[in-house]
Amino acid sequence: MLRARTPPPAYVDVEDSRNTFELTLSCRNLNHALYFKANPRIITYTEKPDTKKWIKYGETEAISNSLNPDFVKKFVINFYFEEQQNLRFDVIDTASNSLSNDTQLGHATCTLGDILKKNKFTAPLKDNSKGEIIILAEELDSSKDVISMQFYGEKLDKKNLFGKSDPYMVFSRCNEDNSFTVCHKTEKIKNTLNPNWKLIEVPVRTICNGDPDRTIKVEVYSGYHDGGDKLIGNFPTTLNKLKRGPGENNDYKCIHPELKEKKKNYNHSGIIKLFKFEIEKQHTFLQFRQGGTELSFVVAIDFTKSNGNPKEHTSLHFVTPDQPNQYEMAIRAVGEIVQQYQWDKRFPTFGFGARLPPDGKIAHRFPLNGDPTNPDCYGIEGVLEAYRSSLNRVQLYLPTNFAPIISHVASMAARCPGSSCYYVLLMITDGVITDMEATKEEIVNASRLPMSIIIIGVGTEDFEAMKEIDGDAVQMAHQDFGAERGIVQFVPLRDYFNKEGRTTGLFWENRLRKDVLAKIPDQLVTYMKLNKIKPEGEQLPAHNTFW
Repeated sequence: MLRARTPPPAYVDVEDSRNTFELTLSCRNLNHALYFKANPRIITYTEKPDTKKWIKYGETEAISNSLNPDFVKKFVINFYFEEQQNLRFDVIDTASNSLSNDTQLGHATCTLGDILKKNKFTAPLKDNSKGEIIILAEELDSSKDVISMQFYGEKLDKKNLFGKSDPYMVFSRCNEDNSFTVCHKTEKIKNTLNPNWKLIEVPVRTICNGDPDRTIKVEVYSGYHDGGDKLIGNFPTTLNKLKRGPGENNDYKCIHPELKEKKKNYNHSGIIKLFKFEIEKQHTFLQFRQGGTELSFVVAIDFTKSNGNPKEHTSLHFVTPDQPNQYEMAIRAVGEIVQQYQWDKRFPTFGFGARLPPDGKIAHRFPLNGDPTNPDCYGIEGVLEAYRSSLNRVQLYLPTNFAPIISHVASMAARCPGSSCYYVLLMITDGVITDMEATKEEIVNASRLPMSIIIIGVGTEDFEAMKEIDGDAVQMAHQDFGAERGIVQFVPLRDYFNKEGRTTGLFWENRLRKDVLAKIPDQLVTYMKLNKIKPEGEQLPAHNTFW
């Protein structure tokens, strides 16, 4: 059932997908010379996406006379969901004197995603070497806890000439140089001296940068129509003090510095009281992944006749052995990243907008592998094979309806218990949506389910209507009902082409992946947050909750 439009939670930070990890390296059972053990160290490289060249990232210390070294030197690295972060580890036997040369004992390659699946990665060394490398990953604390707190005021000073006051609160954290940085503002409450502000939700790192004793300055203003808002007063506090909860410890006299200086009997300009306080852990995308959340990747391809006859070279569906068409380019670019996060590599794959044999019935959702009971294709190569095969079986037709596919994937997502899975639907289309209102309704409904939608536009259509469902600039809505969160990301593939219609740059795929996949981690975390779902296996935290 649709619900009234609600704004997305402001406290969900885009940087949640930018997790920072510390890598610890060890080796076991290394090769060794006849009379001596090795003096191993490890040199770490990252692959530069635009040139595919290995760039030295750092190296460990050398450990003398060991075949099972545990290195002290750590490597700190950021994780980016939308990129394939390739790493190489060269294990070197360090020369014991200046007359001899370093010897390579072997190497291993992997992606950062491989390491972070279980926070531990073990691999045999290559180059006809014995032994193995062990990589442990630990997420660095970045204060992702979220504060929920609520305040009310009593007997605030009157600041408006013809009314009372329109009070609001401004929170600022103290910097190392004793200056202050504004980090949150409440809403204004009209014409009152006894305001009750709404619940505030803000990350701990925003309010005090993780330091519970850092001064937080709270200022109370009265709004004014010409923008010349007037100070009612201010007071200091800290996170540790707020943790004590409502009561005398968190009843604050609101002090106006100038009035205090001028008036002998000045006491205060009103009282601000804490009504509720809670600290809740803000889980990350990787915590859900490591807790067992699977990304389920579903592909839907536009088979409407506006794509052109697949047998003609002008068609968007024209297939040649040496040059992928735009559909194939989009499937491979996005799928090669997403398949890293799906253990069985099985992807339900559908087409829409075609006539099917033998009776020519129009289908708005049909399995590309021809099996309605099991539409799964194995791996991205399986998806591409089913796509090419379908071009020889079906007749391209009309219309371009999105709603049936979205509804079907939504029904799959609705069967996901807890944090077990999250669906990502990739839709590739060449045309304007013909069932826009039905599509918007399905998207609004799907925003309450564990799923996201990626739409890639191919061909020369202007795709202006896609802005309506993308939701970046304006919250997605249908009639009077709003999406609970943003779940749609649209990009036209031509943005990655030059004027001659060729891809720009050697590694345009990386830019496309970043543009369409970067929001998936935040969308997943937001869904889990709104539905109060925690990573599987995690104990319920002991919240500081006070009323």
